[in-house]
Amino acid sequence: MKKFLFGKRMWLMLLATLLVFGGLFAMQWYGQQMMNRAMDNMPRQLVTITAAAAERVQWQPGVDAVGTLAPINGAQLALEVPGIIARLNFDNGATVAAGDVILELSAAPDRAELAVLEAAQALAAAELKRAESLLRERNISESELDRRASELDQARARVTAQKARIEQKTLRAPFAGRLGIRRVNVGAYVLAGDPIVELQALDRLYLDFTLPDSHIPQLTPGMALTARVQALGPETFSGTLNAIAPAVDPDTRNIALQALVDNPGEQLRPGMFARVSLLLGEPRDQIVVPATAISYRPYGNSVYVVEQQDDGQSTVRQRFVELGPPRGDMIAVASGLEAGEVVATSGLLKLDGGVPVQVDNSSPPASSLQPQPENR
Repeated sequence: MKKFLFGKRMWLMLLATLLVFGGLFAMQWYGQQMMNRAMDNMPRQLVTITAAAAERVQWQPGVDAVGTLAPINGAQLALEVPGIIARLNFDNGATVAAGDVILELSAAPDRAELAVLEAAQALAAAELKRAESLLRERNISESELDRRASELDQARARVTAQKARIEQKTLRAPFAGRLGIRRVNVGAYVLAGDPIVELQALDRLYLDFTLPDSHIPQLTPGMALTARVQALGPETFSGTLNAIAPAVDPDTRNIALQALVDNPGEQLRPGMFARVSLLLGEPRDQIVVPATAISYRPYGNSVYVVEQQDDGQSTVRQRFVELGPPRGDMIAVASGLEAGEVVATSGLLKLDGGVPVQVDNSSPPASSLQPQPENR
């Protein structure tokens, strides 16, 4: 009997335990269901975004790079011989033509020596003339005439050599261009090779830059390009591809290129940093949107298309796209988007499919093909 009562109590305890825990689980499940239903029925928060319409434009395929401007003709002028500066014939920053005299060293002893040598040349010429007359009268031999002719040739050579030594004390512009700031003064003693002044030809400049070797099949000398420098804002300078290096750098897998850039008004200077846009192929239609409209994800890039609902509310729908080349603040969309469709350009982190949105373009993100950020 006791055993029967003990077993009955055990079953009652188990039943009570099941009822208690079952009730707790049932209440938790019911509460979760009610919460989910409330969340589903809760109106989604309105998100404020900026938006822009996809545009169809003609883009010429190209590639961007950075490079450095270099002179076609540029040199640090110096003298071949030492001496004391007697005359400076230029102003700092002046423009000179090829052959203009820039500087002269004191050459008085050399000119005096030249006068002696010219007198000796005149004497040798007179003696040769007299020897020719004597040879006609058969008073001297032909060998004597040859000796006198040789003496004249030697005298002339000594005069030429002395004139060359004097000319070495005159510094001339080797090409037309603009001078820099002189580093010497009148009366100073300079050694051979000491820098005097810089001379740069600025009418056209070289632009040196590199591109990945994957572009080699598309590159040919004569291709058009444009260049911009930060200091001159949006102004562009036209040029042509001048030379392509015969070998690829094995460390970077880049190929060195050189362009010729026109420099009207001498606004560009050697050593400036420049942004290069090299045009490849013929212009073609592209669908473009601001780069801020792209949501980059490991599983694919997408945009949020703004759609107008029947009740007048605007919502967004995520759409995967295939991207083309970027240019400035814009990027081409190769597929997945049509011209005229409106896409969100800001607030993408707060968006999801079906989220209601409000478009406010009072402060839109930058969308320029040639952005010029402030240099602060």
